[in-house]
Amino acid sequence: MAVAFILLLVGAYLVGSIPTAYIVGRWRRGIDIRQYGSGNVGASNLLRASSRWLAIVVIIVDLGKGILMVWAAQAAGLAIAQQVAVGLAAIIGHNWPVFLRFSGGRGILTTMGVAFVLPLFNGPLVPWAFIISLALAAVFIFGLHNLPVGTIAGMAALPLVSWITNEPLAFILGFLAMFLLMVIRRLTAPRTSLTASVSTGELLINRLLLDRDIRDKEAWIYRKPAGSAEKEKKE
Repeated sequence: MAVAFILLLVGAYLVGSIPTAYIVGRWRRGIDIRQYGSGNVGASNLLRASSRWLAIVVIIVDLGKGILMVWAAQAAGLAIAQQVAVGLAAIIGHNWPVFLRFSGGRGILTTMGVAFVLPLFNGPLVPWAFIISLALAAVFIFGLHNLPVGTIAGMAALPLVSWITNEPLAFILGFLAMFLLMVIRRLTAPRTSLTASVSTGELLINRLLLDRDIRDKEAWIYRKPAGSAEKEKKE
């Protein structure tokens, strides 16, 4: 069982490391998604740089990473804590992929996949903590039109709601780890060409609350590589 656990940890990290948005951007648009917008290797950044349908493909695959690996761990007969660890390995792989020099996405979709299926596979049948946290995130996202704050609020609520609803300790600690992984990934993202004059303190606040390096949202999400405008004009 220990061997299966180790193999699944390594496998989950490698599966999580598959940079879906990067691959799709290269394959369908011939672009390096890291040079556009936030530089994030995820569905939302690909959406702004390409098309809705390509983003949908990435959403499905990135969700599937977490679901697949937790299912594999459960099918192998691993304990709940080990299943949580395998799910976390998939998220870590997405955030810090070996295939992109350890600079990936935020891991939100993969985290959602893991957080959704863990209760389904191990009881309760209804993942109440996930549903309530998702509803809270939706209030901020659609009510206040603030995706970054909604995301961090939903993720922060996940371990708290799990504790209130008496879910297993492994779930509570696992969800807390998922929240911390998201925060760490936000705060440690590589700087871009737009952040040369931004102080470290302001940078950290912007990243934590806005999930971007600068206050100017339009300049941030629609950033393009230097020289791309001239290239588009010629074409």
